[in-house]
Amino acid sequence: MNFQRLFDLAKEKGIEDIQIYLKDAQSLDIDVFKGDLDKHQMSSTQELTITGIYQGKMGKLKTEDISETHFETWVDDIIKSASLIESQDEVFIFAGSEKYEEIDGLLNEDLEKLDVKTAMENAFALEKKISERDKRIDISTAMYRQERTRVLLENSKGLKLEKDANGAAFIAYAVAREDGDSRTHYEFVMSNDPKDFDLDQIAKTAVEKSTAQLGAKPIKSGPYEILLENDASASLLAAYVSMFSAESVQKGMSKLINKVGDTIASDLITIVDNPFRKGSPRSGSFDDEGVATRHKEMISNGKLTGYLHNLKTAKKADTESTGNGFSGSVAPTNFYIEPGKTRREDAIKGMKKGMIITDLAGTHSGTNPISADFSLQANGFYVEDGKIVKPVALITVAGNYLELLQNVTEVCDDLKFGFSFIGSPSLKIKSLVVSGE
Repeated sequence: MNFQRLFDLAKEKGIEDIQIYLKDAQSLDIDVFKGDLDKHQMSSTQELTITGIYQGKMGKLKTEDISETHFETWVDDIIKSASLIESQDEVFIFAGSEKYEEIDGLLNEDLEKLDVKTAMENAFALEKKISERDKRIDISTAMYRQERTRVLLENSKGLKLEKDANGAAFIAYAVAREDGDSRTHYEFVMSNDPKDFDLDQIAKTAVEKSTAQLGAKPIKSGPYEILLENDASASLLAAYVSMFSAESVQKGMSKLINKVGDTIASDLITIVDNPFRKGSPRSGSFDDEGVATRHKEMISNGKLTGYLHNLKTAKKADTESTGNGFSGSVAPTNFYIEPGKTRREDAIKGMKKGMIITDLAGTHSGTNPISADFSLQANGFYVEDGKIVKPVALITVAGNYLELLQNVTEVCDDLKFGFSFIGSPSLKIKSLVVSGE
């Protein structure tokens, strides 16, 4: 679609600048439950967001009814929207950055060539591998998700940017039962390269992690040395990403206010926001405002280096946007703790009396992103003299996330991402309070 006529109409009616953000997404969802096809859904959506500056105010509209016949109506709606704004904040549409990185691998053609029939066969194969691997598996589900997203950002200042990315995930869900006890585990792999999907390994991990927890019971309360596994660590980090947002800082809702340059974590901890990570649909050379993205160390060897900014927060702080303006707010791209060199197995061997935390529940309700405190139900394993002794469940771990980062003694090499594209390796922590028996 040619949006130049829209820009011309907007100018004729007194709109100073106007920008469109068009997102086109196609997705495929397949679920196989206990040998039967439970879900097969293909969808295609288009959403257009238009922003325009009229008499110093920013008007905005969203629509899925996309046609050139609506151009005049859209312009009128932008003017109406701007007229209702009472905020005195300065508004602007970005003219463009000097340079945008070329990012290889956002679109993998091999994934596009994977037809629905093959994807479905793979989902059935994964479910069968889960159900047949161990007789204690009572419920087995395999899921496949695939998406391709195209983005066009164009404005009246002459900026035109495009992105085309795809990605997929295989997910295994296993429920193990024995002697009245039931334990579950989700295992998944996300990538846009079909070669990364090892169905045997996905099934093996899901089954082994669910069956290993059978018979788990609470452990005696007290402080324990902790190995926070990558999945659990990533879910905990996700609860505190907002602390790094300049939006939260400027609203007084972050523990990191006035902490730039301070040591806030162990010198083993480096946290990055990486918009160039290969195979991730969150990667890209520009944000939703048209600002060029860049790789950033938010914590560098324990020291806080800055905050994530969009155009609005950057203006307030008299600095530059970091290219993190997404969906009208501030958000990360691929946000993760840099992996270390320690093998998980070696980290366990060095534990005298401790706990491996494999799962955390209730990270949305049991965490406070303002104070950084948390109190969460957890599962895992008790370790003594470097050996796993028994599974543990129905315990609660409590503490403060920044204090946890300060007490990290080892960082493992097993970086893993969650569905929110926030990742972490396993972290060894000096001590954490565990409430059990």
